Amino acid sequence: MSEATDRPVDDDAWAQACAEDLAAEKARRRAEYGPTPGSAAEELRKLMDAVADKVASLQSPLFGVAAQGAVQQVIKQAKSAVEPVIERNPDVFDHIAAAGGELLAAYRSAVEGQERRWTQGAGDPAGTEKKADDATDPRDEGSGTGEHIDLD
Repeated sequence: MSEATDRPVDDDAWAQACAEDLAAEKARRRAEYGPTPGSAAEELRKLMDAVADKVASLQSPLFGVAAQGAVQQVIKQAKSAVEPVIERNPDVFDHIAAAGGELLAAYRSAVEGQERRWTQGAGDPAGTEKKADDATDPRDEGSGTGEHIDLD
C-alpha cells in the first residue's frame, strides 16, 4: 500500500489551510493599516456625522444662537433626506463611487496626453504655430529676407 491510501483523506484540508492563512493575513493587515474602509454608503454616513459633529462644536461669536440653530437644522434635514436613500439603495453609492473613479481616470488620461504633446513640442494641435525651418510657409511672404521678426 502507498502512503496516500494509508492516511484518512480530508478533502477540505487544503481549503481550511487557505482560509486560515487568509484570516491571518487579514488580521495582520488590519493591525498594520487599521480597519478596512466600509462601503460608500457607510463612508457617506461617517462623513455626514463628522460634519455634523464639527459644526456642532464650532462656537463662534460671529454666529448667533439662531444661526447655529439654523445650521444644525439644515444638517439634520440633510441627514434625514439621505438616510432613507442609503437604507434602500446602499449599492448605488458604490456604483457612484466607481463611476467617479472612472471619470477621474479618463480625465487623468486626457491631461497626461495633452501634457505629453506639450512637452514634445506638439502643443499646437490646430497647426497655427510656425515651424522655423518651413520655407514654404505662406506667413513668410511679407518679410522679403526670410528673416523671422520677433514681435514680443
